[in-house]
Amino acid sequence: MAEVISLMDIDEDDQHQKQNGSQKLNKGKSVVTPTDIKATPWVEKYRPQSLADVAAHRDIVDTIDRLTSENRLPHLLLYGPPGTGKTSTILAVARKLYGAHYHNMILELNASDDRGIDVVRQQIQDFASTQSFSFGAKSSVKLILLDEADAMTKDAQFALRRVIEKYTKNTRFALICNHVNKIIPALQSRCTRFRFAPLDPIHVTERLRHVIEAEGLDVTDSGLAALVRLSNGDMRKALNILQSTHMASLKITEEAVYLCTGNPLPKDIEQISYWLLNESFSESFKRVSETKTSKGLALIDIVRELTMFVFKIKMPSDVRVQLINDLAAIEYRLSFGCNDKLQLGSLIATFTQARSALVSAAK
Repeated sequence: MAEVISLMDIDEDDQHQKQNGSQKLNKGKSVVTPTDIKATPWVEKYRPQSLADVAAHRDIVDTIDRLTSENRLPHLLLYGPPGTGKTSTILAVARKLYGAHYHNMILELNASDDRGIDVVRQQIQDFASTQSFSFGAKSSVKLILLDEADAMTKDAQFALRRVIEKYTKNTRFALICNHVNKIIPALQSRCTRFRFAPLDPIHVTERLRHVIEAEGLDVTDSGLAALVRLSNGDMRKALNILQSTHMASLKITEEAVYLCTGNPLPKDIEQISYWLLNESFSESFKRVSETKTSKGLALIDIVRELTMFVFKIKMPSDVRVQLINDLAAIEYRLSFGCNDKLQLGSLIATFTQARSALVSAAK
């Protein structure tokens, strides 16, 4: 008896074949969907593509740009705090030198890669020693980018010293680090050093405005000021806070920014400082503890914000010096994981002593 095939079975078979066919066509290829673009972190999405796009440090960028244009690029050592544009500057230089084929002409090693003495002797030396074709690029000089070079071992740095000298003819080295004192003097002397300072609030504001316009965000002036204040000259941190706040609330206000980052609001710091300078020990302890618990604040953040607030209060210089010194000691102890309640007691005691000093100074 012949087997009866229903229409539903035929449809299912056709769909199955189509799915298999599409899988075969897309085999080994990553299909870019609109969701991939939305999912990209803004730090990477708005990373400067050329030297003209780098937000600040125009004197450094113009010097590197001129050296690149004249084909006189030396070995570079870029150092400074994170989020100030060190890696972006070097990648922009690579794009200018080699165009679309820059991935073939640079060797990029980060702190996540193994960069011991064996890597310097093998991987770096192999890349530096081979002559490369320029693929139509302006320069045939290759670039070795060592990001977070201060994490390299001393032995690896000593081995790198000879490699830099040996292959200078066809290779340039770019070392990027946060702490220049962790780079051995022998390597420092072989490179041209540029210090990337924390970004000026004006430059951070300009770049944030560009991202806000591009993404169509609703940001208040106080919210933008809070972003700039909390970033402390770190562009990467500013963009991360902006993106995370946007995910949490549609309108980005000062309060939304502080709630998203977990930092105490300026009005909370004013209230806490009022209690510390006017209330009794037990009352201050009770109220600060309640505020800390209800708003989920960390004592170390309160101490850091209070330190900045102390500079705004009018008081004799000797009282301020003692108060800052005591706050620094509390912050140091908290960083080692000491008991929060004991340190809160120490904080209130410090302000009580300062209050007594202020009263005696007034007399």
